[in-house]
Amino acid sequence: MNRIVLMVLRNFWKVPGAYWKLCHYAKHTDEYPEEEKYRHIQYILKTAVETGNIELKVYGKENIPKENGFLMYANHQGLFDIMAIAASCDKPLAAVLKKELAEIPFLKQVKECTHSFSMDREDIKQSMEVILNVIKEVKKGRNYLIFPEGTRSKKGNQMLEFHGGSFKCATKSKCPILPVALIDSFKVLDQKGCKPVSLQIHYLKPIPYEEYQDMNTVELAAMVRSRIESAIKEHTDL
Repeated sequence: MNRIVLMVLRNFWKVPGAYWKLCHYAKHTDEYPEEEKYRHIQYILKTAVETGNIELKVYGKENIPKENGFLMYANHQGLFDIMAIAASCDKPLAAVLKKELAEIPFLKQVKECTHSFSMDREDIKQSMEVILNVIKEVKKGRNYLIFPEGTRSKKGNQMLEFHGGSFKCATKSKCPILPVALIDSFKVLDQKGCKPVSLQIHYLKPIPYEEYQDMNTVELAAMVRSRIESAIKEHTDL
């Protein structure tokens, strides 16, 4: 059985009302507080985790900055990555999504509620507009999740290279960077079946602007990747 089907079946009496409320928030997003919309999204995601045979092991939550206006950079393993992070991070969070995800039901509404952005990687101009918008929003106090690999690795816990361009958002907004290491997240939705799975999220120590202000984006990408890779190796057999 597909895991998403399992989640829906186990919550069939909750799904219509929860989804209707999410759609309502999405259509009238400016009328509701950020916290209220985000808590509803978290409610849906935490319910999915609890009923989807998923064990979510979260470490380092104390490293999440207490003040808003930070950027989270994580390795990208699968379709469940954003959901796992949003379910475990209590600070309201938006994301940069690839355009293919922007029109998928649920993700579309979450995008509207959180002021997330969809990026067309083939369109340089549009990609730059997204980067500029993220910089502007971070300076206003919003928090964003970015996957600097650009696409999921499809190699399990092995990462692809990080693109330096995605770190322009950090160098221009001069904000703290929160590296996040995902382990076994690909097992949730990118593998067949719905047997019990366990995944880890490690929120690493934040990197203040003063620590990376003299780096270019390529150097910064390499540093963040190295820290995430070290965390993955520490907690797996890699």
